[in-house]
Amino acid sequence: MGLEEAKKASSSSNALKGLPPLPREDTPLLAKSKPLSSQSKTFANVFIAIVGAGVLGFPYFFKRAGWLMSLFMLFSVAALTQHCMMLLVYTRRKLESFSGDFARINSFGDLGFAVCGSIGRLVVDVMILLSQAGFCVGYLIFIANSLANLFNSDSATSKTSQFMGLSTKSLVVWSCFPFQVGLNSIATLTHLAPLSIFADIVDLGAMGIVIVEDVLTMIKNRPLVNAFGGLSIFFYGMGVSVYAFEGVGMVLPLESETKDKDKFGRTLGLSMTFISLLYGSFGLLGYFAFGDETKDIITANLGAGLLSTLVQLGLCINLFFTFPLMMNPVYEIVERRLCGGHYSLWLRFILVLAVSLVALLVPNFADFMSLVGSSVCCGLGFILPSLFHLLVFKEEMDWKGWSIDLGIVTVGTVLAVSGTWYSLMEIFSVKV
Repeated sequence: MGLEEAKKASSSSNALKGLPPLPREDTPLLAKSKPLSSQSKTFANVFIAIVGAGVLGFPYFFKRAGWLMSLFMLFSVAALTQHCMMLLVYTRRKLESFSGDFARINSFGDLGFAVCGSIGRLVVDVMILLSQAGFCVGYLIFIANSLANLFNSDSATSKTSQFMGLSTKSLVVWSCFPFQVGLNSIATLTHLAPLSIFADIVDLGAMGIVIVEDVLTMIKNRPLVNAFGGLSIFFYGMGVSVYAFEGVGMVLPLESETKDKDKFGRTLGLSMTFISLLYGSFGLLGYFAFGDETKDIITANLGAGLLSTLVQLGLCINLFFTFPLMMNPVYEIVERRLCGGHYSLWLRFILVLAVSLVALLVPNFADFMSLVGSSVCCGLGFILPSLFHLLVFKEEMDWKGWSIDLGIVTVGTVLAVSGTWYSLMEIFSVKV
């Protein structure tokens, strides 16, 4: 039983107080400071944890699913994600209320162990590993496709043009490989921490520039747009939406650092609402500006010019240096399970190679977003939080509570299976 194993872990941890803890999937970039976070800082931290380069694929998502259906899916997923994040918080608070029975629950993996024992931590670890590696595959796809568009102005041939027997995309990925091996060989996140701040600044700056360009283009062109893309696109769109709001692994560390924990739910809700409005506006403006010509990465629509080139290069540099940060939880999990928590350079080399090979096989950034969102993020964001909540509160909940938790598990499972199948069909289909 997970609860009994957690009690044993709590008692045994007292004997190890003198030893420094091994790095975990929630290890912060900088050492934790003693002062707790205000509501405004918590709001900003939630924003940083969720918003990333995936937003650049939203106009293409709006093109595929239709602008009205896309907005509906975005806000629905945002509300469900916020609800499931709070389920994790409630579950941890309940377990920690049993004074002395549980060690401090700091992460999603700790919660899985407390509820379901070793199998719970294993499931969480596998899903975090796949999701983080999936994000990094998406980064390489974005970098390769963006640079291919920059080096070859003919978008129809930019990704397939050959140089020394390699396509432009392959050449970019393999050129990045030795540098990524070097960056990913750095054992501590402390040296990489400033890159996180740079990444956030570049993301916000690029989004602002793209929005201005979208508005100017929309005023001139006013292309025809569709409100609905058809039910066949539903699971694809849900996968993209789930991917965009993935950040459930950080909710427990963020709640721990919040000064006024009673207001954490309200702050989280405000953050998710703001992010939803930002995503919706960005996708809407991009699609309304370019219509059926919207590309899978909206920056490819900006055309030639110094500003467009700087934006795309800035985003590529941003994601290039964000790659090792996102891979760190993967290394923590694999090294903990295979090397006893010890640093392993050869293991990191193999993992970077595996991620690079997968990136070469996937042609489209937005389609891969849908695959990762459907296959892994549905499990992390919907299924596991509601399942853990159900197992801990099962004696206290009435039929309505049971129905809600079981309903979310069912919906998450259906979205995961159907969305994964549809995304794979899209990726492996021949596109003109």
